Amino acid sequence: MRIGIDFGTTRVVVASVDRGNFPLVNFETPDGQACDWFSPVVAVRGGTRLYGWQAIAALEDDSWTVLRSLKRALRNAGPHTELHAGGQNLPLRLLLSEMMSALRTQLLEHSNLSVKTSEPLEAVLGVPANANSNQRFLTEEAAQSAGFTVLGLMNEPSAAAIEYAYRNSAERRSRAERGLLVYDMGGGTFDVSLVTLGDDEHTVEASDGIPNLGGDDFDRILADLALETAGHDADLTAAERHHLLEECREKKESLNPNTRKVTVDLERVRSGWSQVTIPVDTFYEGCRPLIESTREVVESLLADHSGLSLDTLYVTGGGSELPPVARILRETFGRKVRRSAYMRSASAVGLAIRASAQADALRDQFNQNFGIWREADSGGTIVFDLIFPRGSRLPRPGEPALSSERTYRPAHNVGHFRYLECSRLDERGQPLGEITNWEQIRFPFDPRLQSAPDLSSFPVQRIPDQIDLTICEKYTCDANGTLQVNISADPSGFTRKFLIGQTTAGTPLHPSGRSAHA
Repeated sequence: MRIGIDFGTTRVVVASVDRGNFPLVNFETPDGQACDWFSPVVAVRGGTRLYGWQAIAALEDDSWTVLRSLKRALRNAGPHTELHAGGQNLPLRLLLSEMMSALRTQLLEHSNLSVKTSEPLEAVLGVPANANSNQRFLTEEAAQSAGFTVLGLMNEPSAAAIEYAYRNSAERRSRAERGLLVYDMGGGTFDVSLVTLGDDEHTVEASDGIPNLGGDDFDRILADLALETAGHDADLTAAERHHLLEECREKKESLNPNTRKVTVDLERVRSGWSQVTIPVDTFYEGCRPLIESTREVVESLLADHSGLSLDTLYVTGGGSELPPVARILRETFGRKVRRSAYMRSASAVGLAIRASAQADALRDQFNQNFGIWREADSGGTIVFDLIFPRGSRLPRPGEPALSSERTYRPAHNVGHFRYLECSRLDERGQPLGEITNWEQIRFPFDPRLQSAPDLSSFPVQRIPDQIDLTICEKYTCDANGTLQVNISADPSGFTRKFLIGQTTAGTPLHPSGRSAHA
């Protein structure tokens, strides 16, 4: 059975492949209701952890600590990231793996998916367009450890583009190429991708976004307005806060362009509290600065690629359902704005289409310039060595990985590799503006340090020039956007292979942290 999994901030949506159709999977909740999404909520108490509907039920007991929006924690996470919950630190990798296991159990035992327990679940997973290597790796690892067969990962706006192209194939193929901009605001992230649609291959020209903006923020704005209107300034328990946000989410999702006021039932939050009514325009004005920030990202992306035509601005994602989102976009882009008929599920359907191997080819790319700091002028200057430039096309599944290689004679006993990414370079190829620091890893240039378990305890020192040593760095990036580097030292043949992510201590691919000697 092949499926697409859109692992969202507030909802996990799954679409299946069924004889040329791509229906959403419905889950059975504990009260017997059907729901077309799974809740990515975790409840922790001591050594016990609950997920999904069970975690939501645990909110009624204050002895449980509830974690929401694990996806937001992924943005700056590494393989060793821990989250504090219930008086303890828990590895994020463990929580994600158990979450995926709970999802798989729900699919097999409590959904309308016609699949046998012994049948493999082959999945294409969605990730934000600006997801770093860590986020991609941790998402894929969690799914694999939970028993899914991961066919690949796809950027969520790219998946929405696949869904759009599939549903509009006749209209699209009446023209040679069409420019599509996917505006995807989910529960916790905003992504935008500029895609050129061809006859049988689509190209992602550029992507951008805001990693910590989404429908969750609109819920909080409405919640704060409700408490302010009611005159309540009391601290809320975790359960009360959850019920308030759920009430606000449900009322937000019921809004339509003709709504004039929104009523929030605070009795649901705390016994004795009454309903409050808020003019919908007041709520929309509170949300407008966030929506304007997304429009600025769109305008900037289009300005940077002014040579590309834009036929359609395709609005998708649960957060985009808020009526002023499309209205504010139309102020700038007019009739080009087109809301998806499947706002909350377009990405999941696109992922399922990709899993079915029926989708047109879509090529993705590096969204930033990726490289490493290096010393020059005998250590007197630090320069940026560009490894994969922005716009480099990722390979299709099955094609050879992108590769880049560096060979040199080392000047130190320990190689301290500091990776980074940036959006722009100056005329000398050096970073301009904002820089995002990536992983720092260490490699023993000095053969005497090859068995050292922790190289961070050794100071980096220059070694004599006469040491006959050559270092080779081989970088690869596969179709999923996973970055690896293989560092080898000759003539000893000593080798280590690392995944490269953001702000982590380095993740060797081999359990020992060292591959076999050549």
